[in-house]
Amino acid sequence: MTKTQKGIYKITLTAMLSAVAFVLMFLEFSLPIIPSFIKFDISDLPALFGAFAFGPLYGVLIELIKNVLHILIKGTSSAFIGELSNFLLGSTLCLVAGFIYKSGKSKKSAILACFIGALAMGLLSLPINYFAVYPAYVKCYGLPLDAIIGMYCAILPKIAATPTSNSLFNCLFVFNVPFTFFKGIVDAVICIIVYKPLSRFIKGKM
Repeated sequence: MTKTQKGIYKITLTAMLSAVAFVLMFLEFSLPIIPSFIKFDISDLPALFGAFAFGPLYGVLIELIKNVLHILIKGTSSAFIGELSNFLLGSTLCLVAGFIYKSGKSKKSAILACFIGALAMGLLSLPINYFAVYPAYVKCYGLPLDAIIGMYCAILPKIAATPTSNSLFNCLFVFNVPFTFFKGIVDAVICIIVYKPLSRFIKGKM
């Protein structure tokens, strides 16, 4: 396969992975351990696969295409806030995991890359939600911050005052960070299981 053909093949597969990621965004559901407006999905999985197969920037590209398609289909109902958050967090997972895996392609490296990538995504969810996402929801939807915090308190009443005096920080630290980390770990585990057999197919075509 020539260099041009390889490039076309990568673009084609990136488009396919983006389409799969886009579909997976709609297969979301709530978990009882976190407020119902926060959904769980595995739409970052195809992007992570792309980051492993072709490099971290391909993973970011898949995240971008996925969210742009989501905006085009669903419109501006979320004021782009949800898509922006999804893109930033998913891209963090792909960039961190992709760069680590690229430095030494082995199963051990893949596991380490996925763990650190998921951890980075979980930790980054705190400042992204605190400084951007939740203030944007309050401003765009007119939803009082107290009402949002109340949804967390319905699950864990003491969360508003523990572990700090900042209620929003507490909610994000106790609920969102572990949830986002768990979400990344689920994507990572599936990726590690299916990547090796699928990568053989991809490399056989290149």
